[in-house]
Amino acid sequence: MVSKVDHNAIKFNQVSIAAVSLAAFIGDWPPLAGALGLILAVGTALPSWGLFRILYQRVALPLGLLRSHVLDDDPAPHRFAQGVGAAVLLLGYAALIGGAGAVGWTLVVLVTVLALVNVVFDFCAGCFVYYQLRRVGLIRQPTGGAGGR
Repeated sequence: MVSKVDHNAIKFNQVSIAAVSLAAFIGDWPPLAGALGLILAVGTALPSWGLFRILYQRVALPLGLLRSHVLDDDPAPHRFAQGVGAAVLLLGYAALIGGAGAVGWTLVVLVTVLALVNVVFDFCAGCFVYYQLRRVGLIRQPTGGAGGR
């Protein structure tokens, strides 16, 4: 289903994710990685409550730091990608508090790298996975209308 998506909001989200996850790694602070995972999970389940979306709309846009770049796009792949990022961060946090530091930080850094790949190369790995899962029938394509989502 195609609707309007602000691609600068997505980029802001990705830069924010990369910055916070990298800060967690550099600072060796697992709770920050876990908090980021929760923030992304909430933003996936309730997009209007997404912290980075709120910061983008209420700080970055009004201050003129960024301008909207709204395109016809399906928001579902982007939400899916964010949900995958949330899951990976929460798994990383669980590994970190469970004593598997190398595994945990690898997962956190993976999220950092994939967020930066999206920003720099305009390639969303989570969106790619979404479309592949939809292609093979593991994710149903929306039928349109209010009930199609």
